[in-house]
Amino acid sequence: MNLHEYQGKEILNSFDVRIQRGIVAHTAEEAVVAAKKLTEDTGTGWHVIKAQVHAGGRGKGGGVKLAKNLDEVKTIASQIIGMDLITPQTSAAGKRVHQVLICEDVYYPGESETSEFYVSVLLNRATGRNMVMYSTEGGMDIETVAEETPHLIFTEEIDPATGLLPFQARKIAFNLGLSGLAFKEMTKFVTALYTAYVQSDSSMFEINPVLKTSDNLIMAVDAKVTIDDNALFRRKKYAEMRDLREENAIEVEAGALGLNYVDLDGNVGCMVNGAGLAMATMDLIKMSGGEPANFLDVGGTADAERVEAGFRIILKDPNVKAILVNIFGGIVRCDRVAEGIIAAFKNMGDDMNVPLIVRLQGTNADIAKKMIDDSGLPVQSATAFKEAADKVEAVLA
Repeated sequence: MNLHEYQGKEILNSFDVRIQRGIVAHTAEEAVVAAKKLTEDTGTGWHVIKAQVHAGGRGKGGGVKLAKNLDEVKTIASQIIGMDLITPQTSAAGKRVHQVLICEDVYYPGESETSEFYVSVLLNRATGRNMVMYSTEGGMDIETVAEETPHLIFTEEIDPATGLLPFQARKIAFNLGLSGLAFKEMTKFVTALYTAYVQSDSSMFEINPVLKTSDNLIMAVDAKVTIDDNALFRRKKYAEMRDLREENAIEVEAGALGLNYVDLDGNVGCMVNGAGLAMATMDLIKMSGGEPANFLDVGGTADAERVEAGFRIILKDPNVKAILVNIFGGIVRCDRVAEGIIAAFKNMGDDMNVPLIVRLQGTNADIAKKMIDDSGLPVQSATAFKEAADKVEAVLA
């Protein structure tokens, strides 16, 4: 589950990670009130207005701007709130901005220059260990840094039995070229950041940039946080932070129906039971000349109600030109699945307006195939992978 910047910063602050302070505003008027409050609390004269959407690169799309007075705060906030923000990480349509974060200006003058770093904590799936990834090239796309200057990216793997050790935090601060107070502040920052990551059951904390201020303090100026969905049952406070407006509407609807659904960009919908078989089915679709329009795992139960719900979800995508059902009858018998498909097809009537290919294998597969063939419905049945692929290719031709 992705969080907004302001929500991620709330979590960081609760674990004593220093953050750039800010207040959320939903209207231009609220933005002015927030700016006045920040001036009273922090003494800041300028304010940074940040669009709150689940996408990076907001500044490139005009979603992050500096206001030098209250009139500019109101003007900029009114321009950003309600806009469709287009960034390198959004679709061509962009994302609608419903709220902004009014932040204090932390790039104030001082005795030394400011510096920006990149720091993230995530799971290294190759080793099964958490790691801290960091770089001196903060404020830039980390993908660009990795491609053009990979030697500027460092990683520190964490032993799960011990957690982040003090020498590792010092090593990170040293590799970032820090000394004196800034060195000490960075060791505290990294240690607190790792604690926040573990104790919040997150799957990623990405801070870009981490700022060394002109008075050598270390703080998170941004925060991209992803909470592990599987831990939300014990993190009810974080679960309440979910913003459904930022998520794919079809995926949200499918989740409410208990379906494991991921929206893709192809033209062939697929309904499968089991994640592994679903991946193989997507490969099958590509081999047949199509592109998968979705990942849909209906699980071990494929009764008429569940199958119909799956069909209706798939058909919400106007790009779908055909549907391939690929079910292995292990937990559920194939004839039961066939009953569900036939009943769902009849219930949907004219709503089922694309070709349907059904491949059933496993217990009672032969009975299931006969049931579909004898149903009189325009459903094409198959038993082998190659046969299903040929039929998908034929309907796309």
